[in-house]
Amino acid sequence: MLSNIEIGKKIEYARNLRGLTHEEIGKRVGVAKSTIQRYEKGKIKSIKTPVVQSIALALSVNPLWVIGKSDEMEIKKTKKGVVINVYGRVAAGIPIEAIEDIIDTEEISPEMARTDEHFGLQIKGDSMEPKISEGDNVIVRKQEDAESGDTVIALVNGHDAFCKRLMKYESGISLVSTNPVYEPKHYTNEEIEKLPVKILGKVVELRAKF
Repeated sequence: MLSNIEIGKKIEYARNLRGLTHEEIGKRVGVAKSTIQRYEKGKIKSIKTPVVQSIALALSVNPLWVIGKSDEMEIKKTKKGVVINVYGRVAAGIPIEAIEDIIDTEEISPEMARTDEHFGLQIKGDSMEPKISEGDNVIVRKQEDAESGDTVIALVNGHDAFCKRLMKYESGISLVSTNPVYEPKHYTNEEIEKLPVKILGKVVELRAKF
């Protein structure tokens, strides 16, 4: 991520390019014009990613460009696509919109975006081979439960989330890898409550990388 001064210069450049005032951007973001001026001068000690996203949206520019993770300033717009963030990790107790580890973006259909909230997650490891490989992006519909057999993003004991197939039983659940090298992880109903084991969402689409 760029320094606050470098981010500020990009915000100023985009604002001038769009022909907008500090006051106009401030109103769109919900802050005073003096706050936008401070961001541009790099005088904010810590610029949080959600704030950068809000300013980028107000300027109609790519948030990843603002923080130096993309050379593309303009948001790729299509008639059918809605852009969502892809995260490198998600964790317990942190709302999706507050996570700062944004590493990519993907597009989903307007119909998909209207019905539910979605996010993207980049896969780490080879436990879901051969269909889902390391570096692939999966599109996840946020939900706290899923059907037996669904591929889900699960969180165990508050650690980083991972992708597994969910199998349900009267006594508990199993989180199963499709790669036979990895043994299934079994959790009793008691362990599900105590650890806890939480479902963050159901994988609804795979965006494979070649």
